[in-house]
Amino acid sequence: MNRRSFLKIAAASSAAPLILPSRLWADQAPSRTLNMAFVGIGARGRVNTRALGGQNRVKVVALCDVDLEKNDCMQTREDFPDAPVFDDYRVMFDEMADDIDAVAVNTPDHSHFPIAMHAIKLGKHVYVEKPLANTFQECQLLMEAAEKYGVAIQVGNQGFSGQNYEQHKAFAEAGLFAGVHTIIAYMNGRRRWHPWGDVSGFPEGESIPRNMNWDVWHTTAEKRPFSDRFHPRNWRGWYRYGNGAMGDWAPHILDTAHHFLNLGLPTRVELEHIKQPNPYIFPLESTLKFHFPEDNGRRAVDIYWYEGVDNQPTPPPEFGQSTVGETGDYGPAGRFLLGGEHMFHGISHARPLTVIPEARRREVQEDLPRFGRGVDHFGSFVRAALGEGTCRSTLDIAGPFTQMCCLGAIAQELNTSLEFDPVTKRIIGNDQANALLKGPSPREGWEHYYTV
Repeated sequence: MNRRSFLKIAAASSAAPLILPSRLWADQAPSRTLNMAFVGIGARGRVNTRALGGQNRVKVVALCDVDLEKNDCMQTREDFPDAPVFDDYRVMFDEMADDIDAVAVNTPDHSHFPIAMHAIKLGKHVYVEKPLANTFQECQLLMEAAEKYGVAIQVGNQGFSGQNYEQHKAFAEAGLFAGVHTIIAYMNGRRRWHPWGDVSGFPEGESIPRNMNWDVWHTTAEKRPFSDRFHPRNWRGWYRYGNGAMGDWAPHILDTAHHFLNLGLPTRVELEHIKQPNPYIFPLESTLKFHFPEDNGRRAVDIYWYEGVDNQPTPPPEFGQSTVGETGDYGPAGRFLLGGEHMFHGISHARPLTVIPEARRREVQEDLPRFGRGVDHFGSFVRAALGEGTCRSTLDIAGPFTQMCCLGAIAQELNTSLEFDPVTKRIIGNDQANALLKGPSPREGWEHYYTV
């Protein structure tokens, strides 16, 4: 980081009230344009760049990726040929901060935090892919920064803006979730790290792809030799770089239930089953039980999380011989909500719940509350950044949810159950687990991101 960029962040940190959040622009004409920069423009980043960059009030003013010559990155560059390109987001901010209103962060999980924090401290609105961050502490710091700097932030669990959200809201207001005591969630798809078997350490290294900025890829993490088991796309299997299957899929499966049942943080995470535990990569399969005590009139709730191709939950006995999985009746990813007035099954993303079993659904369908189709997840962010509305998946919602996922990852990494105090935000009686709430210390030169 050069002196100019550092001074901009330092000035923003010490003079936060001088940064004008977008809500103060509400009297601007509807034709106002949002100048957006995109960090991470390949894979999921290409999808998000096209979706946000294609909004009729967005101008793409900068593109950034550490691997700009990768095929999908080249395609994104062709989509927006007038946008300057960078392989280091810090240089992009240093040269173009005054021309950027908002930033989309579409990078590996471990780098969400520093890029988002950099943007927030400069007063930029942020669209950040799920999961929000890679550690419990990083989520906490981003929540504090969002409140301090007053910028609009949307997390990329896009189903949270769709029918699934509208239905949960209507059903919650009608009291249909009042008796729910158990949620069984599952993701039984194959993950990229499953064929690796017993991993005894980090890869020794290979040749770095031509023109790739491998140093910046690490951001705050310890720098290691390049390997295709890190990039592209394989980073999610490593504890230090990703949040595994739960961090990837729980935001699409459990987000609305967690929010509308007002679950917050659990008091206990039980590791009920694990296969091929490993200190470096996520296990082949595991079953986690998150316990949320009764609160403010809501009864206690247990969330069961099943992951692994062959680690499939057994549907409740009322459903007869029904199964989950790739060829099962209920698919490879979804959840059951049990204990309320009705029993529900849902899949993922924006798709709404269905009353089960089918005979019961036919009986009650006409009496269930009606609900809308939802809003455009990307469009709502643009409107919020322009001061004309609010985001759906804000950090007060996505922050605690991601922290729950981080607690699950700690249980998987240490192969143990955890007792957690939501008030002090500490794990009880386990120093090693408490250290993982924070994660490894950032490498030299990147420490400044960990102050709000």
